[in-house]
Amino acid sequence: MPDAGVHVKRLLLILALIFSLIAPLTARPISLQTNFLRQSQGAAPAKTVAAKPTADIESKVLANGLEIIVLEDHSVPVVTIELAVRNGSFTEPPELNGLSHLYEHMFFKANRAVANQEDYLQKIGQLGIAYNGETREEVVEYYFTTTSPNIRAAMNFMRDATRYPLFDEKEFERERQVVIGEIDRNESEPSYYLNKEMNDRLFYKYPSRKQPLGNRETVSTATTTMMRLIQGRYYVPNNSALVVTGDVKTADIYSMAQEFFGDWPRREKNPFAEFPLVEHPPLEKSEANVIKQPVTNVLIEIGWHGPSIGKDDAATYAADTFSFIMQQPDSRFQRNLVDTGLVNGVGIGYYTQRNVGPINVVFQTTPDKAKAALKAVYNEIAHFNDKDYYTDEQLESAKALLEADDLYSREKFDEYAKTLGFWWSSTGVDYFRGYLGNLRRTSRADISRYITTYIQGKPHVALALISEPGQQQAKLTPEDLIGQ
Repeated sequence: MPDAGVHVKRLLLILALIFSLIAPLTARPISLQTNFLRQSQGAAPAKTVAAKPTADIESKVLANGLEIIVLEDHSVPVVTIELAVRNGSFTEPPELNGLSHLYEHMFFKANRAVANQEDYLQKIGQLGIAYNGETREEVVEYYFTTTSPNIRAAMNFMRDATRYPLFDEKEFERERQVVIGEIDRNESEPSYYLNKEMNDRLFYKYPSRKQPLGNRETVSTATTTMMRLIQGRYYVPNNSALVVTGDVKTADIYSMAQEFFGDWPRREKNPFAEFPLVEHPPLEKSEANVIKQPVTNVLIEIGWHGPSIGKDDAATYAADTFSFIMQQPDSRFQRNLVDTGLVNGVGIGYYTQRNVGPINVVFQTTPDKAKAALKAVYNEIAHFNDKDYYTDEQLESAKALLEADDLYSREKFDEYAKTLGFWWSSTGVDYFRGYLGNLRRTSRADISRYITTYIQGKPHVALALISEPGQQQAKLTPEDLIGQ
């Protein structure tokens, strides 16, 4: 999930929960946010709870292929404009790994309208526009949030940043060092090594396609010529979407989008036809490893290949529903593991992806309980398909709560723009529009098929993050970790 509460099919929330119990671990760097956010120099407006939107999501495709997605919400005079691009690590062979992220850092820099970043910040600050960007596996997103009267100014800034970047060499060198600094910070955290090894083992043939952060060597040798390469391949209208949420009229946005972006030349060839995505091969067997880092407790992660959007959509709804049931404090999964004291925290999640979404179980325990906790977790997994593992009431409650979370998240329409951009890139708007209806139809049979197809008896990767003294006490073996 790209955002909490809107079927954000990521494990970030689970990892945040678990990692909050461990210092100083950090969550898997799935979403890379550039620290460009700038607040208005004026007084902060009073906080207002937005009403539930009265309009549905509307969309239109311009002649050049740019898709316009609009969600009206007139509760407060605020609007968010986002550019979503089908770029990210899933487009990156090893020699390009990290360049989508580096490009994101260059987006809010000099272009034909502003000479440098300082000029950019001054002009945008005068208008009270907040802005930021994110790089993920399957999308890069840029967004402006401002008051309704400034929508044309924000659209103008977006147009110039998107279509006419200058890639100033001095600014580029500065941002390259900033990205290297992000890599340094990630590598200083013990959890980085757990996350990286899980990624490298689950997606062993093409690991770069699942690593938005990138690698030091590629970023260090990147050039502005490579930025132009990324721009020419992916920053084209027929590979992008303009998402607008908030106090706007859909017809006005369509007209404005045509004005600012209608003459943006489309790419003659679809970039994914010219540079096809890879197919991640399935795991041939279960694998395990002990990763020794200076941590107090033990963090264990088990990962499987999950469903891909477009290949098994039904399983994605089942995955969401089942994960939500398992996360509830009264679930058998939580009661048998947390309430017994075997683990301090446990989570299960599925991260929706068009190009193989991972399923993960993550739990924290202590060295003296590690083996018993592993046995208990695998015992729970073995019973996932039991008829009494969850009740009909829990199933219906999960679907209702997931739908309520989705509707509630729409009230935060500035954040919801990112959700729409995520889904547009990975699945398309139609999947998103039909999500709640398909969620309501999810049955026990659907969940059972999901469990048997992707989890029970399937090859998986199991890793333990533990200190050297902890391992001397726990004595974890590969057989323990893979459940044999």
